[in-house]
Amino acid sequence: MKTLSFYIKKTVELVFLAALCFCLGDSAARIGEQYPFVTVSASSDGNWGLSFQQEGRPPVANASAEYLKQFNAHYVDETQEKVIYLTFDAGYENGNTAPILDALKKHNAPATFFLVGNYLETSPQLVKRMVSEGHTVGNHTCHHPDMSKISTAQSFADELKGLEDLYLEVTGEPMKKYYRPPQGKYSQSNLRMANDMGYHTFFWSLAYVDWYEDKQPSKEEAFKKLLGRIHPGAVVLLHSTSKTNGEILDELLTKWEEMGYHFAPLDNLVAP
Repeated sequence: MKTLSFYIKKTVELVFLAALCFCLGDSAARIGEQYPFVTVSASSDGNWGLSFQQEGRPPVANASAEYLKQFNAHYVDETQEKVIYLTFDAGYENGNTAPILDALKKHNAPATFFLVGNYLETSPQLVKRMVSEGHTVGNHTCHHPDMSKISTAQSFADELKGLEDLYLEVTGEPMKKYYRPPQGKYSQSNLRMANDMGYHTFFWSLAYVDWYEDKQPSKEEAFKKLLGRIHPGAVVLLHSTSKTNGEILDELLTKWEEMGYHFAPLDNLVAP
């Protein structure tokens, strides 16, 4: 039989770990791997981080869905429905966006492309194609800085409004207020600033290392992560600069469909 001192010790340990999660930001997800009984609900500044603890289930993040809701921020759809939200970060164009769009069109799969200023300036025709084929273009800032280091509301707004202006110039339409922090770097004040500007902030619940142009993952490596870690309500982050993604996306979407998943726009995630 466990004694009172045992439970007191465990309570102190849990309080300590929760405080440590709060302080460590993205390292909190790694703590979750060792202590799966800890509910991570950090609100500290940091890098977005995930801990996958059970196949077919959403990961533990270093900020809970409940905490993020107060800022209209999201990383996963808390549902049992086999739905996937496809998102692509696009900092520049290197020839892989067209095959990605081809695959999305073939599967009638809506996606959100989070663009930076360089992409809008250099690839306006691809941006117009995204819009014409029913995809959403989101705000990944004008210059892709570390937004967690931006302390003033004006400087923060300048990064988002600069991209809004470029998008309006290219498409003739106002940009939907969907925002993704560059590199997943964020702070509580950033989340509040974005919310004050009317934005929804989107992190992700599934990604893999696909952004190094000169060190692309193999098809097998990509499928191991993207098939093994898929889960209901997943917000998937891919990079449009990835040659691997351009080559495998058609087959990847097919495999997900064979697993019973379907694709939905982020609009469905933010709807009441």
